[in-house]
Amino acid sequence: MDSVIRGISVYVVLMIVTRLSGRRTLAQSTPFDFVLLLIIAETTQQALLGDDFSITNAFVLVVTLFGVDVSLAFAKARSASLALWLDGTPTVLISQGKADPHAMSRARVSMADILEAARTQHGLPSLDRIEAAVLETSGGISIIPKPP
Repeated sequence: MDSVIRGISVYVVLMIVTRLSGRRTLAQSTPFDFVLLLIIAETTQQALLGDDFSITNAFVLVVTLFGVDVSLAFAKARSASLALWLDGTPTVLISQGKADPHAMSRARVSMADILEAARTQHGLPSLDRIEAAVLETSGGISIIPKPP
C-alpha cells in the first residue's frame, strides 16, 4: 500500500510541476531540458521505489501510475473544469495581425518562435502575412495566414 500512495503522490506532484512550467516547456526540448528530464526521472525512481527494489513493487507502481493516468482521462471526459485545469486552454498570441505582448510574455513565446512556426507550417516569411497565431494546449503554435 505504501508504494501505491508514493506512486499517486509523485504522479500528482509531477503533474502540478509540469502544468506550472508551461506548455512551451513540453513543446521545445533543449539539451538542458533533456538533462533535467533525466535527473527528474532518477529522483522520481528513488522516491517511488524507496528501499523496495523488487519486481513486484515495480509492477505495483507501473499499474498504479497507469491507473491514475486512465482515471484522470475518464475524469477529464466527465468534468470540463478538471480538463481545463489539467490541460489549459489555447492562448491567442496574434489576433487580426497584431501581436499580444502580454500573452506572449506569459506563455514565454518569442516572436522568433512564432515566425519559425509560420515558416515551417505555411512558408510565411514575415509577420505581416500572419492573421493569427495560437499557442495550443499541446505546446505547439498554430498559424493562420492572412487571406491573399
